[in-house]
Amino acid sequence: MSAEAVPSTVDDSGSRPGRRVPLGRLVALVVLIILAAVPLFVAPFPTSMLGRMLIFGLLAVSLDLLVGITGLPSLGHAAYFGVGAYSAGLVAKYWTAAAPVPLLAAVLVAAIAAAATGWLAVRSHGVFFLMLTLAIGELIQQLAESWSGVTGGDNGLGGIPAVELLGTPLVQEGYVFWYTLAFASVGYLTIWALSRSPFGAALRGIRDNESRMRSLGYSPFRYKLAGFVLAGAVAGLAGGLLATQRFAFVTPADVGFTTSALALLAVAAGGAGSLWGPAIAAALVVLIRDVYGPDLDGHGTLVLGAAFIVAVYLLRNGIAGLATTRFRRRPMRQTEGAAR
Repeated sequence: MSAEAVPSTVDDSGSRPGRRVPLGRLVALVVLIILAAVPLFVAPFPTSMLGRMLIFGLLAVSLDLLVGITGLPSLGHAAYFGVGAYSAGLVAKYWTAAAPVPLLAAVLVAAIAAAATGWLAVRSHGVFFLMLTLAIGELIQQLAESWSGVTGGDNGLGGIPAVELLGTPLVQEGYVFWYTLAFASVGYLTIWALSRSPFGAALRGIRDNESRMRSLGYSPFRYKLAGFVLAGAVAGLAGGLLATQRFAFVTPADVGFTTSALALLAVAAGGAGSLWGPAIAAALVVLIRDVYGPDLDGHGTLVLGAAFIVAVYLLRNGIAGLATTRFRRRPMRQTEGAAR
């Protein structure tokens, strides 16, 4: 069946994708160039924090494939992020740290974990799916805590060696950041391409009207499971990048509910379905939690929660809605002027 049969031929912002693609690509290219130049002008610590923003942003974007594109809000998505982090760390520590082997292991193991758990999860709907993913996340966190011989338990997995590129360990913060930026860009581009493909259009159609898509000959279960696995694989890539940071340390908290909830809040505050909105919101999470949090006398979480409440209630479509609303109004005013 052709992609034209899919009901959702217009993106979530309400305008045709083709009209904004050139501007979006230009902005993405400028942002990429600016990020690539960061290590040349910024101190090591801010560079490291920016790398963590990229990693958490990639996690939020992978979750947006589920929430905004497929309509499957998950409270256990950090499980695949943590699985990827542990897999990359263990491979680097006990086998090889040569790039990109640890990242490939992270993506593969996370995809397998997502396939095994998603086969059951995507059969449910609504609040049942939400609670089932929460339970899956809690089970994987408990496994990380109890399997201390492999994961280090509550003490975490430390002593992960620096990633090696062409036999040379990347010990300088700038090189680590460029490595993170390169593979994070691959992850972002993968999700973007999936969302713009006929596969992504089918996922939107299933989100909007599953019974109609079934009557058109699509299999909602297969499409949702494929989306679930792909989102889990990209989350595993983000986790693998976390394990390649300098002085990397993976703990059960990276698998737990708090990380999943923050990623879901980033998607909601950034604008579900926009992809770039959740990435910006995720960067704000890291900024408030890790940079300004220690200066707020332990009230960083409170400030973070208040910021998200304001974003969700005052911004109709999240952070991304600010841009889409502005660009929508402009053509309307031009049309009114021409009519006069």
